[in-house]
Amino acid sequence: MQEIWAQIDNWLKINAPQVFEVLQSGVSDDEISELEKLLSIQLPEDVKASYRIHNGQSDFSYGLIEGREFLSLERIKEEWQIWKDLLDSETFQDDGVDQGCNPELGIINVWWSAKWLPITYDGGGNHDCLDLNPAEGGTVGQIITMWHDDAERKIVAPSFRIWLQKYAEGLASGQLVFSEEYGGIVNVDDV
Repeated sequence: MQEIWAQIDNWLKINAPQVFEVLQSGVSDDEISELEKLLSIQLPEDVKASYRIHNGQSDFSYGLIEGREFLSLERIKEEWQIWKDLLDSETFQDDGVDQGCNPELGIINVWWSAKWLPITYDGGGNHDCLDLNPAEGGTVGQIITMWHDDAERKIVAPSFRIWLQKYAEGLASGQLVFSEEYGGIVNVDDV
């Protein structure tokens, strides 16, 4: 993870220093353990390694990941709690049955799972999530899309490491660029 973050940090320092400035320094193992205990989960080692380097963004003035906020551990807790409260209030049920979603192979068919940890946020209820409870054919730690008003659930990457590596490669290749107009790092095709 050190090498991947070094590539990202170097690119940001040159091309988007305002985004680099809102990246927070890493967290301790105790802080990671606190999150795991609170959410009753076990984070994959690549996620822990990443958060030891950068604990997400300090604010959402500019989106790091395709215009979305890269969530700190505290923001993960906040966003997760919003979804957990909705789950507990049976918001996603119709006549006592989970509404389900339209998942790709490898993603469980529920509207939202307490084992999906939001890791990005777009300001409108949409996330990339770390999936810690995949369906058959999926991988623990895969990254999936979870849009609040769309039943489609897609696998973005089979692991956090690959997801972050693809992001670093997108920066290096010019596929991802900084846009003041779009509020952060976005796909060049969207500008």
